[in-house]
Order: sequence, then C-alpha cells, then structure tokens
Amino acid sequence: MDAPLLLAVDGNSLVHRSFHAWSGGAVEQPAWAVRGLLTQLVAAVDRVRPTAVVIGFDDATRSWRRERWPQYKATRAEKLPALVEQLDLAVAAVRALGVAVVVPAGLEADDVLASAAAHARDLGGTSVIVTSDRDAFSLIDSHTSVLRIINGGVDASPLLTPERLVTLLGVRPGQYRDYAALRGDPSDNLPGVTGIGPKTAARLLAIFGTAAAAFADPAAVERELGAGVARRLAAGDARTNWTLNCEVMAQRCDLDLDLRTNPGALPLAPDAVADVFGAHNLTWTTAQALRVLAGVETDERPPRPVPAWDPGHGRTWPRTTTPKPTAAPVNPQLALF
Repeated sequence: MDAPLLLAVDGNSLVHRSFHAWSGGAVEQPAWAVRGLLTQLVAAVDRVRPTAVVIGFDDATRSWRRERWPQYKATRAEKLPALVEQLDLAVAAVRALGVAVVVPAGLEADDVLASAAAHARDLGGTSVIVTSDRDAFSLIDSHTSVLRIINGGVDASPLLTPERLVTLLGVRPGQYRDYAALRGDPSDNLPGVTGIGPKTAARLLAIFGTAAAAFADPAAVERELGAGVARRLAAGDARTNWTLNCEVMAQRCDLDLDLRTNPGALPLAPDAVADVFGAHNLTWTTAQALRVLAGVETDERPPRPVPAWDPGHGRTWPRTTTPKPTAAPVNPQLALF
C-alpha cells in the first residue's frame, strides 16, 4: 500500500483571496469567493494527486489568541458582511462535497494545517499544504511541502520544499518562526524588532542559527553584523517583541481532526460533486471536477455560460471527449525555487 498523501487546504486564506480578487457586483446571493475556492480545490487536487483532502477554517465566533493577546489582529477592520456570508457558504459547500472539514473551537485554519501535517507524518505519509499565508512555511520539512497560492492561481504557484525555502528567503523551515518574529507582521498587529527587516533577519539566522543565540551574544552580533544591528537587538522592546511574536505565531499541531469519522478520502461521490458544482453555477468545470475529485470520466461538456453582453449569446460549445490521463503529469512549477 502506498504511503498516504494528504492535501491540507487553508479555506479562509483561499476564500479571502478569491473574495478580494473580484468585487462580485450586485447579486442576490454573493458566492464568487466560494466558486474561487472550489475551482482552486480542483486545480490543487489535479496537480498534487492526493489520497485525501482536509480543509480548515477559522472559528468565526471566538479566538483563543485574541483572548490571550488582545492586541492580536486588533487593527484589522471588521469583515464585510458579504465575506462573512461567503465563508459560511464555503464551509457548507466543501462539507457537501465530502472532504474532511475542520473548524476548531477558538482556533484557526493554521492550526488545522499544522495538525494535518503532523497526522500525515505519524501515518508515515506526506502532506501538501495549500495556502497563501506565509506562516505555513514553518511547517515545511521532508514530509511536508507548501503550495503557496500567488497571482496566477494554483498552476502558477510554487511548491515549496526545505531547499526551495532556503533559495527563496535564505532561511530553513525550522528558522522561519524566528525570521517572522524578528521581522514582525503588521497585518496581525505584531511589531517585530525595529530596524530588523527580512534581509537582516536572514543574515542573522544564517550566522547564529537562532534568534535566541543572537540575543545571548551581543558582542558576536556587533562583530559579525555591525554595531547598528547589535544596538537594535539590545533595544528595550526587541526581545519582548520577538518572544511575544514567537508565542502568538506558534501553531497547534495536536488537534483531533476527527478523520476517523470522515477521512476526506478520494475519490468523492460523483453525485455530491455534480450537485455542489451545479449549485454554484460552475457548469463549465463540472466535467473536470468529476474527473479530478470523483474519478469519473465524461464525454459531456456543459453549455458554456455566456453573459448577456457576449455577441455570441446563446451559442454552445461542441461536445468533446475528455482525454483519460495515463500518468500524473510533470508540472514545470515543481522546479520553481
């Protein structure tokens, strides 16, 4: 039996990204971000070819981190009502598909990703994490890769391994939390060490291995990186900010994902896939979704949905036969970074 390959998807990250990519316009029930999540899910499964899928979402009702550290994300504006509605719709849609969906009480999708990676590793398998959030970089190891979604979608996004992360940022995965804590994260209202940006943080970690080692030896920091860097690390709030950031950024890897009840194993039920994609007006991608998610080949291509302003309105595309894949394709993006 082959080792399992788990695809762990950051539902919040992909819904947010799809939501802000398009304003949506005036519609009775906005769902463009849900459609974005579904199409990216199909593309990711097609690229990675996992044996199971788990999708994590933030708990929308409470946040343990906000309760523990009130300043965490305190500067963020309230979510738009349309985004809140679509996040709820997204949870319902992927549950209806039959994949494993986890919304941990008081926690975030990040914690689901970390726990899914640990679960796959414990089973002797591997995992690919799908997210646009850089925090997942700390989870990369010989068993875990990160497909970081950037502009251009799944096919144009890099699959990051330990070696590729070093090429990209100059730090190893085990150093990433130190790197992020030194740099800070303004979007989460987590100030870093003043004057220490990404390049300096990477140089410091390349020399000292950890931020703690650098803080412990100011003379060596001055010798290796200069008096300015040593002075910034010695500032009154430097170590405090770094310590706080490390604590807040730490992800839970011990959640019970309840995958015994619903392991999210592929293939999914064809009827469920067809119903969900049809309900969200994704008729043009239903055949691909059935092939990728349910393992069902079809020679039907649904009529192309044409907007009213299209001069070819009413025209349908000819029926074609979807070719049966003979082997997993070699994606050129696997060579990125």
